[in-house]
Amino acid sequence: MINRKQEQGEEAISTIQNEKSDAKVDWKECDMGNLAQIRKVFGGLRESLDRLDFLVLSAGINTNQFGLDSDGIERHFGVNFLGHFYVCNQLWPLLRKTGKMENTPPPRVVFEASEMHRLAQLSNIQFRSKDEINDPNLDSTARYNRTKLAMILFAKYGLAGKVIQENNDRIYALSVHPGAVNTAMQQQWKDAYPGLTGKLLSWAMLAIGRDVEQGSYSALWALTSPKIEEEHLNGYYFSDPDQEGKETSQASNPELGASLWSLSETLIEGVLGSDALLDWNVSTVTGKDLK
Repeated sequence: MINRKQEQGEEAISTIQNEKSDAKVDWKECDMGNLAQIRKVFGGLRESLDRLDFLVLSAGINTNQFGLDSDGIERHFGVNFLGHFYVCNQLWPLLRKTGKMENTPPPRVVFEASEMHRLAQLSNIQFRSKDEINDPNLDSTARYNRTKLAMILFAKYGLAGKVIQENNDRIYALSVHPGAVNTAMQQQWKDAYPGLTGKLLSWAMLAIGRDVEQGSYSALWALTSPKIEEEHLNGYYFSDPDQEGKETSQASNPELGASLWSLSETLIEGVLGSDALLDWNVSTVTGKDLK
């Protein structure tokens, strides 16, 4: 388990161990808006773990005010998407290694996207440049919607349609909508829209939202359902358990997916240098080929 706030990690571990006393849970701190931290933490995991069966990518900032992360990238995009892109890159050799193991189900990667991606159609999203991503004039909700669109595109065209297909990987990449979940994140509406508007939006989300357990159902279904493998549902988006999301035409645009991939790699290399990214097509963990 990896997240930015230690107290949240400790609380989650305590909850798990109260329900299952023999559960073994490790926690590590990592800010998903800090690419150097991601390389250190997840690179270490890549080298220390023997296998990785499930990867759930759910870190995020809710609709909030404009700001830059520690790498100078608009923080919604940096935390909600780009950090997850880099996590996948750093852990892909381990996922690939696990997929090659005998008598082992294919690993699954699940992104916590959102039905809010539908509203991204209202913005002129091209994924062409850092200036586009860092535009301070973009509405707070539009910044959030853009990241959820990016998750769906990356699972479908970046991982399933590019890396997995080209390398014949036994790995599934999926995205899901967890629903509006009643967590502290809903309070961020008040930061995004100070005054009565933010208070009303926060209240409305809490009134119609799902509890935390219900909010986990979509991801758990995507991780465990035999239907995914039986029907080869790689790259799919699910709006609820066992319910294909019928994502927008924007989220089904391979050219936009390719632009997102190119921009993501450019942004990461711009922060960490030309050697920041692992070769997606090579199975290495500590520098040795795993074939």
